[in-house]
Amino acid sequence: MVKKKHWIKRVLKISVILFTLIFIVFLITIYQFSKPKSDKFIFNKFQDLPFQPTITYSNFEEHEVRLISMQKEIDTILSTLVFIHGSPGSAMDFKEYLSDSIMNKKANMIAYDRIGYSIQKHENVLNNIDKEVAVLHKVIEHLPVKKVILIGYSYGGTIVMANPENYRSKIVLAPSVKGEYEPLHWILNFYKWKITRPLIPRIFKNAAQEKLTHITELPTYENKWTNSSSQVRSIHGSSDKIVPYKNSLYLKEIFQAQQFSLKKIEKGTHALVWTHFDLIKKEILKTLEK
Repeated sequence: MVKKKHWIKRVLKISVILFTLIFIVFLITIYQFSKPKSDKFIFNKFQDLPFQPTITYSNFEEHEVRLISMQKEIDTILSTLVFIHGSPGSAMDFKEYLSDSIMNKKANMIAYDRIGYSIQKHENVLNNIDKEVAVLHKVIEHLPVKKVILIGYSYGGTIVMANPENYRSKIVLAPSVKGEYEPLHWILNFYKWKITRPLIPRIFKNAAQEKLTHITELPTYENKWTNSSSQVRSIHGSSDKIVPYKNSLYLKEIFQAQQFSLKKIEKGTHALVWTHFDLIKKEILKTLEK
């Protein structure tokens, strides 16, 4: 009996150690993928491509917001695609779109790092949808509203939907709009537990804050999603476990059929921005041609 208890304790101890190591490796891997990139890193990524980015900074309150523009000067004849990333994330989530030759010929393109996900150290997220909308307005204040097409991914889609301006169009990729549909995955416990919180990189802490705030903040917008008269196109994976597909079904319910359309990606996950580039590009080009 004593030997059995000793064996169980040993197995538990080894299991805890292995789990901790796997968790640390997981965090390091994800962090390397999603951590804020330097200006030099961004330029290097576009170095061998025909279209080169211009990086500028815009001020919002005490923050600097980094913008990646694919045109040195906006062509006023063309529409402008404005990309807004999720949590966590960065403007470079849309690198494949920004570097696409066809889209560069058909539109101006801009992406920016949301506050809390930039290269500035120790910067907290705004954790407020109204302020996120205000940042977006600041970023594109020089652009004519009717020439702007907003493209938001995940929480970026939330920001796009909350924006009351009547833009040319809105394209939302797996948007989070319904608080009661927010799945609180077990990994959030690592942010909640005081003993593990110091191990988590800042951008993940910021993402956890935003995720937890969604539950109470999103319901306050349920009467505001339809305030804009912009055409809305939602693209969503049916197997999305991070932002469930029923978020887009909810939008379909509250919008008039002539204003809203939904593109369902069968068995698509929350990684659709990367896994379904060709499909999303096709939908963007359709919107530009309308």
